[in-house]
Amino acid sequence: MEIPLKRVAQVVAGECIGDENFAVTGINSLDHAGPSELSFFSDRRYSESLKNTKAGALLVSLKSDAFKGPQVVISHVELAYAKIAAIFAIPPTRYPGVSTHAVVGKNCRLGEDVSIFPMVYVGEDAEIDDGAILFPGVFIGERVKIGKRTILYPNVTVLRDCSIGNDVIIHAGTTIGSDGFGFVRDGSTSVKIPQTGTVRIDDQVEIGANNCIDRAAFGKTWIKRGVKTDNLVQIAHNVVIGEDSIIVAQAGISGSAHLGRGVVIGGQVGVIDHAEIGDGAMVASQSGVAKPVPAGGVVSGTPAVSHRLWLKTTVMTARLPQFSDRLRGLEKKVRELENRLREQGEPVFSNEADGSGKEQPAQ
Repeated sequence: MEIPLKRVAQVVAGECIGDENFAVTGINSLDHAGPSELSFFSDRRYSESLKNTKAGALLVSLKSDAFKGPQVVISHVELAYAKIAAIFAIPPTRYPGVSTHAVVGKNCRLGEDVSIFPMVYVGEDAEIDDGAILFPGVFIGERVKIGKRTILYPNVTVLRDCSIGNDVIIHAGTTIGSDGFGFVRDGSTSVKIPQTGTVRIDDQVEIGANNCIDRAAFGKTWIKRGVKTDNLVQIAHNVVIGEDSIIVAQAGISGSAHLGRGVVIGGQVGVIDHAEIGDGAMVASQSGVAKPVPAGGVVSGTPAVSHRLWLKTTVMTARLPQFSDRLRGLEKKVRELENRLREQGEPVFSNEADGSGKEQPAQ
């Protein structure tokens, strides 16, 4: 496959400088691109790679004199890269129709052009809409709904009554609709609280590998349109995640937490149950959210505080040994001063109170 550079410029709404008929056969990094490939440059840290690249053309935010080939100038290079990479990306493999080695239960509705690989199980009354792809090892429970063009990679499990929207991608090993972690103590034993709700995943969501998304105790756990999760994310029962939010690897969202639109959760973040995180808020990696985060807030640390305060306290923490040495020096000087006052017969006040809040003369 090849496309002219002028077509690249049209797709990304950029300005083509140089040979607009240059034939692009792919896109690659500066270090690995070949003479017929397009690369990209937007970070000065890679200036040396730019000088040595063998790429035939370049996506840049500003025209570069260090590169002699044709260039497409665009303000948002990373976004342009994503759009062009999508053109050259290899589409997922499809099985032609429904394999005879798949199990499809009674009263299932299969849409047009579905692709169901061998070793797939589809439970009774399930609905698989047009163009969906189910890879080997996928388990679909009773009454599950899978939307149009949705892709479920190997060993994805979607348990009973859950619903998945259109154009969703769920990566290998993810489980959707497992029981939420609900127990009540009866003396020394734990009594299970039945989890009778469901999971709803809206359109254009992408779920990473080995995620666990629990069904609600009642009602629904709800992942709204455009949410993206990394690998190894835990989303507990009755959680609601707003549109276009991003959750990075190893984050854990506890039960009934509510995340607004466009929230960004860093890696290894823990969010307490029933927490409220406002629209557009950002939580830095390895933070612990134990109280509400306002819309647009940026928080860090455990427990999470404003990022500015966390930066200040982090600097102070690094200086604690220095402060400790200074404090010991001051204590030594105070003791020496007290000793001199005693020798001169002057009253000396102890820094220890008698409980009344008043300092007492030292004996």
